[in-house]
Amino acid sequence: MTPQSATDIAIRVRRAGPLALLQDRGRFGVRHLGVTQGGPADLYSWAWANHLAGNPWGSASLEVTFGGLQLVAERDLEIAIAGADLGATLEGKPVPLWQRVHWPEGQTLAFGTPASGLRAYLSVHGGFAAPPAMGSVACVAREQLGGFDGYGRKLADDDQLRIFTPTTPTTQGLTEAPGHARPDFREPPQLDLLPGAQIAEFTGRSLFDAFNAWWRVDDRADRMGVRLTGPRLQCQIRSLISEGINLGGVQVPPDGQPIVLLNDRQTIGGYPRLGSLSPLAASRLAQCLPGQEVRLVARSSEAVLREYRAFLAGFNA
Repeated sequence: MTPQSATDIAIRVRRAGPLALLQDRGRFGVRHLGVTQGGPADLYSWAWANHLAGNPWGSASLEVTFGGLQLVAERDLEIAIAGADLGATLEGKPVPLWQRVHWPEGQTLAFGTPASGLRAYLSVHGGFAAPPAMGSVACVAREQLGGFDGYGRKLADDDQLRIFTPTTPTTQGLTEAPGHARPDFREPPQLDLLPGAQIAEFTGRSLFDAFNAWWRVDDRADRMGVRLTGPRLQCQIRSLISEGINLGGVQVPPDGQPIVLLNDRQTIGGYPRLGSLSPLAASRLAQCLPGQEVRLVARSSEAVLREYRAFLAGFNA
């Protein structure tokens, strides 16, 4: 990231809504301590919001889940919102998504309810400023780490938010995402899955069902993981010695209903795993509302790695 210095208060929280969290790229190199990574549940939309706001990779953004957030600008700001359509408005007028927008001082930016997708990402030119905890400002409430206060607290009414003074003018860089880069979160996604070490322990029927049935997103879903409901998968292994769990890991507990683990997951687990979603597939799943259907698609690690590297290169990551 480029050198920056903190400014005075830039945004005031008028209404916090159900869940708004500060998220940078995430917290890495600490899982051996039992600390999870945090970071944006939808890495793809987070990356685009920062890119369009003119911020370098890794800058902190607000992850707004379900909407209901109202913010007042304490100074003129340049922002970008990417991800879910949560009915964002400026002084009651719709805010265009996936592009840079001017937010005048004194005006209220409000998020309504989900029209498509679940999580929107608000990036401000310069990036949000907060004290890092273990090398990151990513907010993980369970571990009381990160966020604007450093202790993992979600936004609350009357909070005051700081941003960094940007070192590049707002006229630089891409200001609007091309149409092909904007996901349609209403469409049932097909999620890339890399088969895991225990996949051979599942029955043939279970493997057929895993990749040929539509799975439904259960209402038991949060930043720790998403439960999928559908055919019952059977595995000859009932449990394992606990081992490290990566982002997108697809655990199958005894009830046969997969759980896809996301950013705030526990660091170890003992259920057999069907495999792992790719990082971009995990991002797409994080935008699915309860009841939405998804499909699992087996992919090779070479193909997934090639696509992920191309994604990172597009943001100079």
